[in-house]
Amino acid sequence: MVDVRSKIHEIYTLEQLSSGRSVIHDLHPSVKILATFSYIILVLSFDRHTFFALTPFIFYPVLLMSLSDTPYAMILKRVALALPFSLFAGLSNVFFDRATMFTISGLNFSFGFVSLVVLLFRTFLCVAAVLILVAVTPFTQITAQMRRMHIPDLLVTLFEMTYRYLGSLAEETSVMIIAYKLRHNSDKGIELKDMGSFVGQLLLKSIDRAEHVYNAMKCRGYGRYDRKRRKRSLKFNDYLFLLLAIGFPLFFRFIDLNQLFQPWIMKVTLC
Repeated sequence: MVDVRSKIHEIYTLEQLSSGRSVIHDLHPSVKILATFSYIILVLSFDRHTFFALTPFIFYPVLLMSLSDTPYAMILKRVALALPFSLFAGLSNVFFDRATMFTISGLNFSFGFVSLVVLLFRTFLCVAAVLILVAVTPFTQITAQMRRMHIPDLLVTLFEMTYRYLGSLAEETSVMIIAYKLRHNSDKGIELKDMGSFVGQLLLKSIDRAEHVYNAMKCRGYGRYDRKRRKRSLKFNDYLFLLLAIGFPLFFRFIDLNQLFQPWIMKVTLC
């Protein structure tokens, strides 16, 4: 059985990096949110068979990780968790879209295979951008700024509760697994015949734990927000970052790099 307690620590390790100091950390949270949102929209706007035009977008997460001193391994490890979902989602394209798109050294690459690669690459870029946002911006600043942007409060609350309750749920699961092993005197995982009752007990305990967590949050002032309180003005660095973070992706979005690589592709195809 996987050590659940270590997973609890991994959930919030990335957020702990947001307390650091760097050029990216000191930017206004609204600027970082807008830059991330626009970056994701532009990445998703490409055609599913367009790969070369997406390659310049890799510089955004790489530069932000370098400027904010965010560990590359930490981001890549968490991005890798999302790739299998995209892999299974796009795997059917390989079997149904078999028309040859190009050939390299006699090896044919179908449209379906290229669309799968593009899907994985886009997933990598989008997830990395979101993880970097969490790593350089405190979670409370993100949610507070989302409310100032007039995002529906229900969505922000669900986002907050889901994120905050993950640790409590994992902690409760860890306690139940330890209790199960002690009662059955076995180091093996939960047996299939006991899985139903285990999940049921976890659900009941989770509901009770969630109520206690919510009451504790209410006692600490949760739900009483003032969008005008602690309003922070934008500085020159904020405007400059927003201009570069949106301007360069827009430039590469409308410059067709496929045309630049077309002669190279034709040469490879003829080989």
